[in-house]
Amino acid sequence: MAETGFYSLKATRPGNKEYDFAELKGKVVLIVNTASKCGFTPQYKGLQELYEKHKDKGLVILGFPCNQFAGQEPEDDSGIESFCQVNHGVTFPLMKKSDVNGDNTNEVYKWLKQQKSGILGLTRIKWNFEKFLIDKHGNVANRWASTTTPAAIEGEIEKLLAAE
Repeated sequence: MAETGFYSLKATRPGNKEYDFAELKGKVVLIVNTASKCGFTPQYKGLQELYEKHKDKGLVILGFPCNQFAGQEPEDDSGIESFCQVNHGVTFPLMKKSDVNGDNTNEVYKWLKQQKSGILGLTRIKWNFEKFLIDKHGNVANRWASTTTPAAIEGEIEKLLAAE
């Protein structure tokens, strides 16, 4: 029987390399739609700090660059990767630039939005740097708006990392 749910998802990394979510079993995963030219772009630094502090305990952060919000991610995949490494020291995986809303929404965001709607029950992603936290069993534990900083969700991440 084919597995459904979080661990059956796949995403595309730059260079069209496939990222199989089955590799994430037993991990706590934070998924963020990102952009290089956004007022929230400095959150890359906070995300990287969370990643460095907790990756050895089982935290994975996945960035999904997206240009659907005021054209704030104009770069191509190699430009995005270079910007993130040079300006924010990002070492967590970034996926290929893709859509998080509309007809061409990537399969990860289709699934995430079905699992957990945002404010007022709206499923669409409202802006860059919305965050979805996935527990060790592949369930969406929480969703936060762009304004919630990485530091503000660290306590919840630590709780999930400590859980069996």
